[in-house]
Amino acid sequence: MKSWIEGAMKGELEAYAQLMAQYRGMALTVAHHRLGEPFWAEDVVQEAFTEAFGSLSKLEDPEAFPGWFKVIVERQCYRWLRRKQHTMIPVQELEHVFHEEEDQAHNPEKQAVQNEMNRTLRDSIAILPSSMRIAVELFYLEGYSLKEISDFLGVNVPALKKRLFDARSKLKRSMPVRDLASMFNDLYEGGKGLLHIMNGDHAANRLRESGIEGDILVWRELYTFGPVVQDMGDAEERKNRASVLERQLGIPQTKYLQIEELERRLHSFQQYKEIVLWFEYDLYDQTMLSYLLHYFNGQALQNTKLNLLCIDSYPEIKHFRGLGQLTSSQIERLSGSWHLIEKKELQAGTQFWEAYTSTDIRHHLDYLQADTSALPFAKAAFKAHLSRVPSVSNGLGVIEQTTLETVRAGVDRPYPLFREVGDKLHILGMGDLEYWAHLRRMTEGPHALLQLIGATTFPNFKQDDETFRDGVLSLTELGIQVLNGEVDWALLKQDEFWIGGLHNPSGEQTRWRWDSASGTVVNKESTS
Repeated sequence: MKSWIEGAMKGELEAYAQLMAQYRGMALTVAHHRLGEPFWAEDVVQEAFTEAFGSLSKLEDPEAFPGWFKVIVERQCYRWLRRKQHTMIPVQELEHVFHEEEDQAHNPEKQAVQNEMNRTLRDSIAILPSSMRIAVELFYLEGYSLKEISDFLGVNVPALKKRLFDARSKLKRSMPVRDLASMFNDLYEGGKGLLHIMNGDHAANRLRESGIEGDILVWRELYTFGPVVQDMGDAEERKNRASVLERQLGIPQTKYLQIEELERRLHSFQQYKEIVLWFEYDLYDQTMLSYLLHYFNGQALQNTKLNLLCIDSYPEIKHFRGLGQLTSSQIERLSGSWHLIEKKELQAGTQFWEAYTSTDIRHHLDYLQADTSALPFAKAAFKAHLSRVPSVSNGLGVIEQTTLETVRAGVDRPYPLFREVGDKLHILGMGDLEYWAHLRRMTEGPHALLQLIGATTFPNFKQDDETFRDGVLSLTELGIQVLNGEVDWALLKQDEFWIGGLHNPSGEQTRWRWDSASGTVVNKESTS
């Protein structure tokens, strides 16, 4: 193929004719997929070949031709659609599926059965997600190899196999066409025995709507708040944690203890051939991911393969915060883009989790000096975790500091304040319940930093307070003094709270402080 491209680039018409023959069917499928009309697709593909022939001198790498040409085809489709300016008709009939050598016109009964099969196939393929639909058409109906489709669409072969499997599974449920299902028996069956683990019901619903096959386990924990220990299954520690979350977040203990059912499902993971962990870059997700990697690191995986999809951006999302922002079609495009988890990543998860849950702050500091490259987002998230420790300058953690600065800047209503602080500290991945608990801590007691007027209670898991939405926040005199660095809040505020495994980082541990200048925790006594 490369020699054809190079010949065409030199102006050899015979070589260019070979290229047209090689890629005409693919180009027609893409154009038909975009336009919904085979006659228009023919014209657009011809225009695309004309444009490509005139632009071959601009193609530096012959190996890049498939993807380069696909872009030209799609661009010609968009131009055509702009010229037409009217509603596209639905996908047209797919002809010549399941060819038979005999002339069915002489067998009306068989022709009727064939027509019904064609109609069922056409209708079933038409409702597949777009990426599945084009893969099915190119592979099953046009007969292109996976390598050819991969080069043309710019999608790796494992991802294509996964899309074809998911498409076949959908088609098997909607149509009695045994041949189509059997064509894929020798290929990777990525959706069979597949479990997806992720956080957030919204993202999980989008995953279900995407058409990606597999069971879904939504992991409902909040390791960024309250007491955490290395062994989260310890009965006494779990009871204590349930009590704290009920007291500070309003989560009923019976509700929290449903985590035991999630863990029972997790412990039966060997029934699945593959598991995919879907997570993001922020502290909320990285703690959850590290816990799960730590768990699997201690298990005999046997024949179960672990995969990871962990991202901090998405091409169409300007300010990416999490998978919950994505539509089902955007989620679907991530199918197959996960990678196989290796032993070094399992060990890195244990390394993170053991440091994060340690009661000794020196273990947290050691983690910042360790090699964490196996988990690209881990170190930044861990540093964000430690920035919650009271600071050298005024005893405020990063959440309190950012909140006071934002209120002073004029954002004095709770919900706009949460959004503003959440955007500034998106690396924390902080939810509203967690933030209301921090805000309540800043407004309560004799050493309040903020005053809340117009509302008497804060929302929690069990109840909402409509008056809270209209409440107005302002700095107390102490809040102003602390913000100006005149008073050390950590020396005054002697309540109970946790930062990872650190219990009461103020109080007896006031000598350990976050230093924003150096980006680490320092011993205040040794620096004073």
